[in-house]
Amino acid sequence: MAVPRKTILQIRGLSVTYSPDAANVVHALDAVHLEIRGGEVLGILGESGCGKTTLAHALLGLLPTSARVASGEILFHGRDLLSLPESELRAIRGREISKIPQDPALSLNPVLTVGSQVAEVLRAHLSLTARERRDSVCELLHEVGFDQPETIYDTYPHQLSGGQRQRIVIAQAVACRPALLIADEPTSKLDGPLRSEISALFLKLRQQYGTTILFISHDPTVLATFAGRIALMYAGNIVEVGNSAEVCMRPLHPYTQALLGLARFSLATGAIVKGRFPKIQGAPPDPANLPAAGLNPGVRTGCKYARSGIQLSSCPNPRDR
Repeated sequence: MAVPRKTILQIRGLSVTYSPDAANVVHALDAVHLEIRGGEVLGILGESGCGKTTLAHALLGLLPTSARVASGEILFHGRDLLSLPESELRAIRGREISKIPQDPALSLNPVLTVGSQVAEVLRAHLSLTARERRDSVCELLHEVGFDQPETIYDTYPHQLSGGQRQRIVIAQAVACRPALLIADEPTSKLDGPLRSEISALFLKLRQQYGTTILFISHDPTVLATFAGRIALMYAGNIVEVGNSAEVCMRPLHPYTQALLGLARFSLATGAIVKGRFPKIQGAPPDPANLPAAGLNPGVRTGCKYARSGIQLSSCPNPRDR
């Protein structure tokens, strides 16, 4: 009998707003509830603007100054990250929780060698000599797929391909063997074969280190074979959570059904045929001007979009209402 995995991260009623000016308030996250178990791969699926990246930044305490956490808790191994001082958060970032950015070309410093940038993570968190750091980085570069790590160490980002730069930022993220790895659309800018290679690399690192992975994507085909569970985000809410196979084969929420329908059509045809590509009717709610009825009618015990006893904090109206 399998031993249940321990929950390492609990997000309780997390609400985040943005106030770019006094007249506008954007509701980016609305009472989000989510739990992540140790060693699992949890996929966060949703369209652009639904709150996926805001959720990732909130977990790391990296929200911009225009953002405000209106309510909620983020419990990591029992500690509320929202209540920790910046000094303690800095010790956690990169060491216990790390993030792989969406675009490595923008996150890597063009005037520093890639090896020195990976080594900087080790220097910030571990007491190692310069020689030990270099040896550790070369070992990491080999683990993420480079056959000549010593050569790669001294190269600059512009000398590498997009897939190679992606491997560099993965090496940065796993350098200190974090318990939780947040991958924010790490394969969105890669072609099909490279996307499969990077996904396989994530699974290899998870198996090797037992890392818990929060994998953010707008593409259900990426998560279907990669994530153990999928949580669907819509307009700042988690609207459906379940086993990946259940969500992909028997989606419950109308938006999940529409999103997966588009993915299946694209896979079946292999190309977008003019005039035939299906579309989701209507438009997503404006987070700065939500409908009068709101998207969060409050806690609904036994929400019909929950699976396996999971209780959702809110059940947004289908987008075609």
